[in-house]
Amino acid sequence: MPDSVVIIPTYNEKENIERMIRKVFSLPHDFHILIIDDGSPDGTPQIVKSLQAEYDGSLFIEERAGKQGLGTAYIHGFKWCIARHYDYIFEMDADFSHNPDDLLKLRQACIDGADAAIGSRYVTGVNVVNWPMSRVLMSYFASVYVRFITGMKVQDATAGFMCYKRKVLETVQLNKIKFVGYAFQIEMKYTTLKHGFKLVEVPIIFTDRTAGTSKMSTRIFREAFLGVIQMKINSIFRKYPEG
Repeated sequence: MPDSVVIIPTYNEKENIERMIRKVFSLPHDFHILIIDDGSPDGTPQIVKSLQAEYDGSLFIEERAGKQGLGTAYIHGFKWCIARHYDYIFEMDADFSHNPDDLLKLRQACIDGADAAIGSRYVTGVNVVNWPMSRVLMSYFASVYVRFITGMKVQDATAGFMCYKRKVLETVQLNKIKFVGYAFQIEMKYTTLKHGFKLVEVPIIFTDRTAGTSKMSTRIFREAFLGVIQMKINSIFRKYPEG
C-alpha cells in the first residue's frame, strides 16, 4: 500500500474537486486521497463518488452531516489514516491555493528528518499571489502575534498545507485538540513542538482560489486571536510526553 495519503476537507468545491483529484493522482509518487465532506449541497460528494470507480482503492470519501469545522474534519481524517497505517499524512485545501506539486517537497522534508513539514508562505519573505493587501497583512501579522504569545519560531503558524509523520499524530492526543476553525492549525503546530517533534518550514507560493468561495470569516479570525492566549495558558498546566 502507498505510504502517503492526502486529506482534503470540502464544502461546496464542485468547481475544483475533480481537477484537484486528477492532479494529485498524476504526480510521480503514489498518493491516496481522503475527502472529508461536510454535507456539501452543491454536489461535491457526488463528483468524488463518480471518480471512485476510476481510482478504485486510492480515492476515499468520508461524509459528515453539516459544517462541523475544519479542525474536526482533520481530526476525523487523521484517525482514519492512523487506523490504516499511512506513514505520511497530508493536509491540503481543495481550491488550488496549495500547489499539489509541493506535496513532493513536504514529503521529502519528512524523509530528510522533519517530523512535520509546513508549506510556508512566509519563511522566505511573503509568497502570496492574488490576495488583497489587507488579507496579506492580516495573515502575516497573525503569525507574528502567534510567535509573540507562544514563543514558537514558526514563520507561518496558520498554514494549512502540512505533512505529518504518523508517529506525530499518534502522540499528540488528538482528542485534546480543541479548536475547530483556522486556530486548529496553530494548535496542531504548537502541540507538535511541545511534544518535542521537529517542525520544518518548506517555502511555497500560495495562490488564492480562482473558483469557489472562501470559507474565511471574522468569527474564525476572532477564535484564533483569543484562542492563542487561552492555549498558551492551558499549556502551562498540561504535560506533553515526548514522542
